[in-house]
Amino acid sequence: MTVPFARSERSTVGIEWELALVDADSGDLRQVAATVLDAVRPAEGGEHPNIRQELLLNTVEVVSDVSRTVRQAGDSLERAIAEVRTITDPLRVELMCAGTHPFARWTHQKVTNKQRYATLIDRTQWWGRQMLIYGVHVHVGIERRDKVLPILRAMLTAFAHLQSLSASSPFWGSKDTGYASNRALMFQQLPTAGLPFQFAGWEELEHYVDDMLHVGVIDEFSEIRWDIRPSPRFGTLEMRVCDGSPNLTEVLALAALTHCLVEHFSTMLDDGRDLPVLPPWFVQENKWRSARYGMDAIIILDAAGNEQLVTDAVADLVRDLEPVAARLGCLAELDGIRTILRKGASYQRQRAVARRHGGELDAVVASLVAEMRAGRPL
Repeated sequence: MTVPFARSERSTVGIEWELALVDADSGDLRQVAATVLDAVRPAEGGEHPNIRQELLLNTVEVVSDVSRTVRQAGDSLERAIAEVRTITDPLRVELMCAGTHPFARWTHQKVTNKQRYATLIDRTQWWGRQMLIYGVHVHVGIERRDKVLPILRAMLTAFAHLQSLSASSPFWGSKDTGYASNRALMFQQLPTAGLPFQFAGWEELEHYVDDMLHVGVIDEFSEIRWDIRPSPRFGTLEMRVCDGSPNLTEVLALAALTHCLVEHFSTMLDDGRDLPVLPPWFVQENKWRSARYGMDAIIILDAAGNEQLVTDAVADLVRDLEPVAARLGCLAELDGIRTILRKGASYQRQRAVARRHGGELDAVVASLVAEMRAGRPL
């Protein structure tokens, strides 16, 4: 089977941000996505280009326009959120984002009435019904198909950096899990989710897709839910590593880091340089360490097994990428990574709020709602 890869302009960027709909008074989830989506549906019919349906009725996804800069993508996200709020504010519904809701019960959530979601739940059962999780996905355009898999493999060397910085799911069902990103380890329970295979060439990817279709694991390419995956329909590499971010500043910082990394590795290929790679067993260990320890993770840097505290590794990486950020017009957004290093990742801020309020998680939800309104870490 052939998997065509769409033509895409190099280093264009798009962002997808999954948002929870929470009650303004109780902080619990509200099942009002259908109301929101019906209200914003274009008069001519079809789906809103920037406000999308998701698996659960407590969720809407805002999607940026295809953009040349991260700031432009952020502007289109802000416009979409403002439109959503014209519907949710009168309903006393707030927007919130984190990798998981701190106390909502997965058993109380309703699935969107769509065949693809019904099929997913029917197949995955207990694990599928528990997918009460939220993420940020960043697409970066790649102009040639032969670059996609080498860049994907190189991006795995920065997996722990992105997961640690974005970790925002310490709580699950009112309990502290002990993990910085409980979402990361939950999501990988779905078939075809988790870390991608490190295929050497596009033909190997096509063979894999053919096999998965043949044995009925997937019905289409989009059902491959890897943490990093090619998106052939858009001509992009899609980074799905990050937990949901509570505010736009952090979303754009993580998007800028992703944008710069892809462009950096693309330039290395143009120059004939070898891209960095990590053995799969080190990538797997880095995923677990960053999910468990977040900003305190000691991550594996290279095939020789050299290690470094992730915050130090992130600081080094941001400094190295500043010339790339200058070319891409996202220096200010990339500097937002330093804000996360200074103020702490969301999971750290959430735990701090819980401690100050005697473990009351409704205060954590209130803090996440406030960050969404403020557009920055608080």
